[in-house]
Amino acid sequence: MLINRRAMLQESALGFGSLALTSMLCDEAHAKERASLDRSQLHHRPTAKSIIFLFMSGGPGQTDTFDPKPALSKLDGQRVPDSIAATVPSIPRSGVDSKLFGSPFSFDSYGASGIPVSSLFPHTAKMVDDLCVVRSLNHRVPVHGPGECIALTGTGVGDRPSMGAWMNYGLGSESEDLPGFMVFLSNVTGPPPQLPGWGAGFLPARYQGTLVDGNKGVPYTEMPGGYTESNRRRQLDFINEMNRRHLQRLGPDSELEARISSYELGYRMQASAPEVFDLSKESAQIHELYGLDQKETSEFGTHCLLARRLVERGVRCIQLRNGGWDAHSSLKSNHLNGGKSTDQPIAALLGDLKQRGLLETTLVVWGGEFGRTPTIEGTRTGASRGRDHSPAGYTMWLAGGGVKGGRIIGATDELGYVPMERPLTPADMHATLLHALGIDQHRLSFNHNNREEIATVFGGEVIQDVFG
Repeated sequence: MLINRRAMLQESALGFGSLALTSMLCDEAHAKERASLDRSQLHHRPTAKSIIFLFMSGGPGQTDTFDPKPALSKLDGQRVPDSIAATVPSIPRSGVDSKLFGSPFSFDSYGASGIPVSSLFPHTAKMVDDLCVVRSLNHRVPVHGPGECIALTGTGVGDRPSMGAWMNYGLGSESEDLPGFMVFLSNVTGPPPQLPGWGAGFLPARYQGTLVDGNKGVPYTEMPGGYTESNRRRQLDFINEMNRRHLQRLGPDSELEARISSYELGYRMQASAPEVFDLSKESAQIHELYGLDQKETSEFGTHCLLARRLVERGVRCIQLRNGGWDAHSSLKSNHLNGGKSTDQPIAALLGDLKQRGLLETTLVVWGGEFGRTPTIEGTRTGASRGRDHSPAGYTMWLAGGGVKGGRIIGATDELGYVPMERPLTPADMHATLLHALGIDQHRLSFNHNNREEIATVFGGEVIQDVFG
């Protein structure tokens, strides 16, 4: 005879482990109490409830986007001056022996703050007074895969939890019917997406990101043909009972526990997810605002609009990965394409969140795994010129979620090679994102191999100036 879900959970407490059991019981009967518990466990008052990470994979050039270098344009085609070359760390692919490459894009100052923005982003430029531009990020890994892992997990090895998984583990989702961490992929060209970027690492598997199809929504959430809610419930109870018995024989198993949890979440999503991904109810004005009516912007625009809808429904962390920024050659056309596909949707997202009063509690982050060298890669000439990878100094920006906009933090040298003012690391950025959510990086931990692991590995500096 099948037992009901609550009895099954109670009987299997040892197999599930306290975290999974507590979370699933709360999901079923104590949703409001769970949200209250989440708030009481915060280490300080948060400035944000949700995070949207606009991850530009491939490495947009800092000197072509948000860190203009007039001196670079003046020295175009010349060798790197000895005074600058001496300050560049001896890292592979620094390009200090190559010729300088002035940006093919113009910069203008925008807003009351007068922050300069590249001609690549005319729409985002109008929101510049909401942006805090951090120009002094740096690390030492000039390779896409490890670099993406550093940007999204903290180390280049690829064996640690993603930041989204840590946030999901620490706070969960405010929504009963949707995952706490969701991931969208667009323009999947160039370097392949790194699975650790949304993986759970050594955290229980249930905290990993849910990969979503922007057009179809969460896979396999449609009610199977021939099923009613009642007989589907009976089927899942039976599956869960079989999984529970298997779990008792195996002992604690994070992946199986996550599977059991996912069946339950999937059951609830069959009712809620289709509505979330149905954009037909959005006005024609919103479709036009996000660029859904244009070929170049429709894919990323759809993802940005869905990110707003998910934030409205309490999803904690949303990662929008946009590929194709790896401009080893033909940088001008490459970055023009990247700007064309993302600029209008990003500006629409920021404006829409702001108009709805959601930007105050939603932290939006933009950036890639590294920047690009101020020099030409190889001996290419004319329109075929491109740049190599440069992790030694690059730019990211933040908006909303308690961030004080209209400011610049840090500075690179006159050519854009390395930070000369306020050097910061990915760990510092991660500590800052956690801080915005009310999490002290040193107080959120997970015991792995008898070691208390924290999200920032060895710790980072919270960039306090971001918040005012």
